[in-house]
Amino acid sequence: MKVLAIGAHFDDIELGCAGSLMRHIDKGDEVTMLVVAHSGYSTYDGKLLRTKTQSLKEGKAAAKIIGARLICGKRKTKTLAYSYELIEFLNKWIDKLGVDLIYGHWDHDVHQDHSAIGKAILNAGRRVPRILMYRSNWYQTTKEFRGTFYVDISRYIDRKIEAVRAHKTECRMRGNRWVDFFKKVNANHGQEMDTEYAECFETVRYLMQ
Repeated sequence: MKVLAIGAHFDDIELGCAGSLMRHIDKGDEVTMLVVAHSGYSTYDGKLLRTKTQSLKEGKAAAKIIGARLICGKRKTKTLAYSYELIEFLNKWIDKLGVDLIYGHWDHDVHQDHSAIGKAILNAGRRVPRILMYRSNWYQTTKEFRGTFYVDISRYIDRKIEAVRAHKTECRMRGNRWVDFFKKVNANHGQEMDTEYAECFETVRYLMQ
């Protein structure tokens, strides 16, 4: 199976589906991570929080821990929009890689970059037989994330956390509670399925063959 994980920024894929990607790799699947934005960003008043160079370095380190191929986009952080250009950018890589399964952002995510990609995946991935959506932040929305597809990542949780911690800039800014939050989310999903840790996805479609 050819698997494509799509994220807006370096760290989104790690938070949302790193454990599942590791499972795919162990099963011999071909896994590619596509990060759309360069992921450097500043506050509204111009204070630089993460440089493009830092983001790329940390993203490569995380992808190495996961064991996946990494494709780095160069679009500006916080400016992604659901548009013809974004859809065609994703179309290009989906066609080029011959994708069987997409992991991507939930289309109702509160972050504008995330939701734009989620919507674009629905269009660009219209012929892909399997699409699963993940959440990769801790912000509340007025929509319900309807996670019904679970993946047991108990064997991979330590490596997943290692991959998340490879984003040292984010970890310094947000502190240990940022990492702990997502580990607890995976523990809660694991408890729902009577296992130790799990990742949970909203299913767009999933063809069994």
